[in-house]
Amino acid sequence: MSATPPVPPKIKQAARLKQERAEERARKLEEHRRREARAKRNRRIGIWSAAVGGAAIVAIVVTAIVLTPQPRTYAAGGDGVDIEGVATFDNESAHVDGRVEYEQTPPVGGPHNPAWLNCGVYSEPVPNENAVHSLEHGALWITYDPSLSESALDELRAKLPSTYVILSPFEGLPGEVVLSGWNTQLSVDGVDDPRIESFIEEYWQSDDVPEPGAPCTGALDAPGKVS
Repeated sequence: MSATPPVPPKIKQAARLKQERAEERARKLEEHRRREARAKRNRRIGIWSAAVGGAAIVAIVVTAIVLTPQPRTYAAGGDGVDIEGVATFDNESAHVDGRVEYEQTPPVGGPHNPAWLNCGVYSEPVPNENAVHSLEHGALWITYDPSLSESALDELRAKLPSTYVILSPFEGLPGEVVLSGWNTQLSVDGVDDPRIESFIEEYWQSDDVPEPGAPCTGALDAPGKVS
């Protein structure tokens, strides 16, 4: 038998190059697959993280809404409902400068400063003359004994509307809490007295005031304004 002829060097070189190219293509293909798998895994992690983060944010917002006391809603004006213990007065309205000696404690009407007190929550006593002007606009002035506990004060604040109300401490009150509107007043001995909400419902933003609907903002902020 005749011997197999040797493979020419050029053919060997071509075959080797072909194999190297095939191996390179296989390596690049495997690398591409790994990159794709890694990218897909990262996308899944990103989506999952975003979903978890979004759910956490929603939970925080919902919790804040649920746990944060929301202002009570009342209808402006009243229906003429009789509330036990409400006293009424007959003070005139006039703008004056300087201090005024009032007949009621806290005052519920009479001469007052030309600048009204901006409605809100105050941690310090507020000027009578400015607060009375706010009453003239239909706001309510709710005063409390300075010795009232923080928990009781929080309970009282939770009963208030979001506007047209002043809350402030007041020395020498006849009761633990005194609610005042223009020429109307109610004294109660506890923040759990249901007449508090009844008084607010009846006299808040009443039309039976000298200047109904006039603003309760844009004038004077007294010291100690909290909100």
